[in-house]
Amino acid sequence: MGKKYTGTWESVKEHQVPEWYEDCKFGIFIHWGIYSVPAFAPRTWELGEVDADENWFCNNPYAEWYYNSINVGRGPSYEHHIEKYGKDFKYEDFIPMWKAENWNPDQWADIFKKAGAQYVVLTTKHHDGFCLFPSDHTDFNSKVMGPQKDITGELTDAVKKAGLRMGLYYSGLIDWQFANDPIFTEENNFGNACPTFEYADYSYKQMMELVDKYHPSVMWNDIGWPKQSEHMMPYFLAHYYNTVEEGVVDDRFNGLYQDFATKEYRAGESSREEKWEMCRGMGLSFGYNENEGDDQLISLPKLINLLVSTVANNGNLLLNIGPKADGTIPQEQVKRLLTLGKWLEINGEGIYKTRCSRRTSVMQEDGLEFHYTKKDKDLYLFIDGLAEGESTICVPKVAGAVVPLNPELIIENDVSEDGLKITVKNYRKGMYIAGFKAAGQE
Repeated sequence: MGKKYTGTWESVKEHQVPEWYEDCKFGIFIHWGIYSVPAFAPRTWELGEVDADENWFCNNPYAEWYYNSINVGRGPSYEHHIEKYGKDFKYEDFIPMWKAENWNPDQWADIFKKAGAQYVVLTTKHHDGFCLFPSDHTDFNSKVMGPQKDITGELTDAVKKAGLRMGLYYSGLIDWQFANDPIFTEENNFGNACPTFEYADYSYKQMMELVDKYHPSVMWNDIGWPKQSEHMMPYFLAHYYNTVEEGVVDDRFNGLYQDFATKEYRAGESSREEKWEMCRGMGLSFGYNENEGDDQLISLPKLINLLVSTVANNGNLLLNIGPKADGTIPQEQVKRLLTLGKWLEINGEGIYKTRCSRRTSVMQEDGLEFHYTKKDKDLYLFIDGLAEGESTICVPKVAGAVVPLNPELIIENDVSEDGLKITVKNYRKGMYIAGFKAAGQE
């Protein structure tokens, strides 16, 4: 039996990040909801690329923020909504149109497993307040309305059956069913959040409900926690850790607590000294956006680079999918997941269960990138930017011979007092980042 926690800050702050979360490296985020029906947002910026000011919120590239993007009363989403649906068509009028008629949770779980993901995080309630689980505290949920399914329960069962861990996202601070003043700035996220003790109690009860019903391996809170119930936070965390022995939480708890830090696109900070997680969509949005076709999504080379560079610097990658309203995952998203999975089948030895090497990543002016991980005394090297065919590379920070992780890759090692030089004989672009093992060289 593991440690038992009590509802005090002193107790819960003794919690350590569980080994499984350190080991897994790659998870799938899912944003699916009412907003998947209009499936619209302008393609503007990555979060963190510009200030989160009025310009951002009136041109918000996040399709899952459609409610607020209409509520601000101007901008591309508002204009699109008025033109296509009319000014009297409310956000809630999309609910009967969300039928999820082609949803197959086992098929989703199979895709995630083939992608090489080790955990999944489902958005159980986004800022619009609609719950993807049957809640004792509201009928505004997917069992009563829309799909008429316990989406959270069905997907949890499928994911666990596939051998993966299941995590749950919850919008703790914002719920537009309780307070829906338009958000124009980052400060409004907090200042316009519902100030009542009623909502603080509601969100607390729902988070407890999720823990007790589904036992999520990750509890991913978003934006923050109601100020009115901050004193309840350590009790919630203690209850969660006592219920889910290897549970782990993110850092969006008003700066008061975290197991791991989060980055979202370009926003947030990361450090090799603490565990962190990068979350992002394949395009600029988390929710499905019909404006983002195959050409607008992250390229396969950049996606694999993102995974490797994140892992090499002590992070996990939580890569989002945005399913369509009918429950299908767009093929351009599936293609990226399956290609990443095939790469991991070959190179996963240098990704899963690894830790930061003492060597930091190197980006050279010639475009070559070198990333390093370690497993016990073994060093793993990843090289991005190799030229097609044959090329010779001086490898920084490695002194001994290496072996390619891809058995199809033919190389020659030249070890001298100056370090390691390798000649790669037959690199192909379809191999993406090339991985190598340097046994005993960490």
